[in-house]
Amino acid sequence: MVDYHAANQSYQYGPSSGSNGAGGGGSVGDYMAQEDDWDRDLLLDPAWEKQQRKTFTAWCNSHLRKAGTQIENIDEDFRDGLKLMLLLEVISGERLPKPERGKMRVHKINNVNKALDFIASKGVKLVSIGAEEIVDGNAKMTLGMIWTIILRFAIQDISVEETSAKEGLLLWCQRKTAPYKNVNVQNFHISWKDGLAFNALIHRHRPELIEYDKLRKDDPVTNLNNAFEVAEKYLDIPKMLDAEDIVNTARPDEKAIMTYVSSFYHAFSGAQKAPGKALGLLLLTQIVRPLSPAAPRTQAETAANRICKVLAVNQENEHLMEDYERLASDLLEWIRRTIPWLEDRVPQKTIQEMQQKLEDFRDYRRVHKPPKVQEKCQLEINFNTLQTKLRLSNRPAFMPSEGRMVSDINNGWQHLEQAEKGYEEWLLNEIRRLERLDHLAEKFRQKASIHEAWTDGKEVMLKHRDYETATLSDIKALIRKHEAFESDLAAHQDRVEQIAAIAQELNELDYYDSHNVNTRCQKICDQWDALGSLTHSRREALEKTEKQLETIDQLHLEYAKRAAPFNNWMESAMEDLQDMFIVHTIEEIEGLISAHDQFKSTLPDADREREAILAIHKEAQRIAESNHIKLSGSNPYTSVTPQIINSKWEKVQQLVPKRDHALLEEQRKQQSNEHLRRQFASQANIVGPWIQTKMEEIGRISIEMNGTLEDQLSHLKQYERSIVDYKPNLDLLEQQHQLIQEALIFDNKHTNYTMEHIRVGWEQLLTTIARTINEVENQILTRDAKGISQEQMQEFRASFNHFDKDHGGALGPEEFKACLISLGYDVENDRQGDAEFNRIMSVVDPNHSGLVTFQAFIDFMSRETTDTDTADQVIASFKVLAGDKNFITAEELRRELPPDQAEYCIARMAPYQGPDAVPGALDYKSFSTALYGESDL
Repeated sequence: MVDYHAANQSYQYGPSSGSNGAGGGGSVGDYMAQEDDWDRDLLLDPAWEKQQRKTFTAWCNSHLRKAGTQIENIDEDFRDGLKLMLLLEVISGERLPKPERGKMRVHKINNVNKALDFIASKGVKLVSIGAEEIVDGNAKMTLGMIWTIILRFAIQDISVEETSAKEGLLLWCQRKTAPYKNVNVQNFHISWKDGLAFNALIHRHRPELIEYDKLRKDDPVTNLNNAFEVAEKYLDIPKMLDAEDIVNTARPDEKAIMTYVSSFYHAFSGAQKAPGKALGLLLLTQIVRPLSPAAPRTQAETAANRICKVLAVNQENEHLMEDYERLASDLLEWIRRTIPWLEDRVPQKTIQEMQQKLEDFRDYRRVHKPPKVQEKCQLEINFNTLQTKLRLSNRPAFMPSEGRMVSDINNGWQHLEQAEKGYEEWLLNEIRRLERLDHLAEKFRQKASIHEAWTDGKEVMLKHRDYETATLSDIKALIRKHEAFESDLAAHQDRVEQIAAIAQELNELDYYDSHNVNTRCQKICDQWDALGSLTHSRREALEKTEKQLETIDQLHLEYAKRAAPFNNWMESAMEDLQDMFIVHTIEEIEGLISAHDQFKSTLPDADREREAILAIHKEAQRIAESNHIKLSGSNPYTSVTPQIINSKWEKVQQLVPKRDHALLEEQRKQQSNEHLRRQFASQANIVGPWIQTKMEEIGRISIEMNGTLEDQLSHLKQYERSIVDYKPNLDLLEQQHQLIQEALIFDNKHTNYTMEHIRVGWEQLLTTIARTINEVENQILTRDAKGISQEQMQEFRASFNHFDKDHGGALGPEEFKACLISLGYDVENDRQGDAEFNRIMSVVDPNHSGLVTFQAFIDFMSRETTDTDTADQVIASFKVLAGDKNFITAEELRRELPPDQAEYCIARMAPYQGPDAVPGALDYKSFSTALYGESDL
């Protein structure tokens, strides 16, 4: 029903929703729902309103004059509803209810309502357009109503390649104007402003009316007037716009342009012929008829030439097949020999042996593998070229022998690269493990030697029974001495645990000399248990007599108490200063240097402690001398003498600068490693994105290529040379990567690109550009073999790219069906259309992959538009040479054909078995059908 609203409400052009119209491509409401808000807001632009008035008036008059009338003022002449109803009857071909002839306002409103009801009955929902506004001469409402009528009856039913209404009209314009320079139709406003698009539409259908080459893009007024005048004079399309209005408007009115262009569509669409039918007539005229038995000699020569041509193609194809089989076998054999070597993961005992394996692997990467990558790429190119030649000569596709398919080679190559990756990871992990093992083994030996040196003589001392004959002072001294020993023993507990932990880690890491390590560790642990037991026994013996001791020299005791921890501190310091270290980053070595600097800051306090301890010893000697006390020569409470303290202190002083030197050397090494990391990362962060960019560019080039195929091929080869010229950058990166590996650098935080990523990307880039070049070469082969013109090839590419919505380089079944419909094939959704479409799909997609490549599309179109050799033609040619017999003899073949091709036929023709056979008769019919892979005629 019509939606009546108050006259002062805001006006919207046409419908906002509604059911589908007759065009099947969506209702007017569907189209109008897509109108831009910007377009609605600028509806009343004075320039646009002027263009709409002129265009809509001319459009209405082009129909009203069929009824012998016209309008002068669009918002006045429709007010009584009479001419509005007459217009609807003319454009629809249907009768409307009888109008009311009265002059009163109510009569006018009733007539307009009848017109609006008729529009609504066609599936159009009118919003904000009421009869009162039309009767009152509301210009906005009247223009909106006329635009709704134009949409429904002139634009909605336009259908081009499964698109309708505005999109269908735009696609029709794009296809028709595509060959013309300086024309690029993208919309219905700016794209028409220079007038060239209007002239191109006329020239495409009536070239005798327009001299297109003489038009200039910088003279839009002349162009527009020329098109409008020619259309009105020769095509019966009234002039609906003024050239000056279009040129002087920043953006011409889209509705006015669409109305005008739809008139061109309806004027030309009836003159189009179905391409599918034209192709059928062309193919019928090219059927080869059999020659009569009494064919003249020229016919025999023609037949012989045809056979020679067919046999030469077959011989060349067989040679290509043999080359493929040989190359595939060689490459698969190399892969078969290489994979076991890469899967051999038997570890070596030393890091030098593993580094040699790593060097052998680098040689394989640099020297042995690159030629094989080239061979693999060339093999795929040869295979694609062979298949193209077989298709062009109507031969069956080449099927390599079992195990030599391209997929088999790709599977083998994938297995090779997986083994290669695993082998490199294993080598690096094994080198890290051996390096860790060497470090742990040396640390074990160092700590074990220190501990064994300390325990030397301790068991004898603990077993000594000197306390049985000692004096009271001696007993007390022995007790104190034993206490100091226990303190020393406890201090060494950590070292023994460290020795055991290192031995356990060496066992877990499968150290090759684990047996000797375990033996030595067990001896140390057993000795440690024995020392603990002996210490406990001696203490019990000394404590038994401790009650009888009276006093002890406090000075000696203080010395012993302070000397023992100081002595332990010096031993720990010497051990730390001699401790081995391994780092992999500059941060780790700087941490060690910081810890060492902190240790050096404690040396002044330690020196003061040493002087204080020595002062205690000197004070004890001074007191003994002053009191005439006879000392036994050593402090009874400790074995740490001043000489030992001074000796160890001197040793600590010597070890400090050595440690400084070792840390600074390692710092320089890590700084050098960091430089290598940054150097590699800087190059990798350039090469990696470059390769990725080139891959994306190749994808765009393969879709957007223009010009002749030779130009495209030249452009691609020039592009390939630019890629190959970039190879020195990868060589430089390989050199930097080798330096990193030689320095045993295992990580790089400055880049996300590894050398493996770069290599794989480079190989993919070379393979992709080679395949793209091969595709163009195959297209040239197809074009030359089928006699396809450059213009046809460009139209094939344009049609294919138009329906390749995702730019994936292949069409799905629905996209391909839409393409066929656009070319005139009857493959609509009915039983006969589905059968024809399935037949065509079986030709262009014999492997049922669900995709149609551009090469398959070209092959199909070339077969539909050109002549090719067929089995029937070859049989007819042989029949000419045989004198119309059903068989041919070896003598006739040798007489009519070149020697090598005659022998080729004789060797492959089966004996003729027919009722009219004679000795030596050969069956040329079965031989001809076998050439084309057919089982019967």
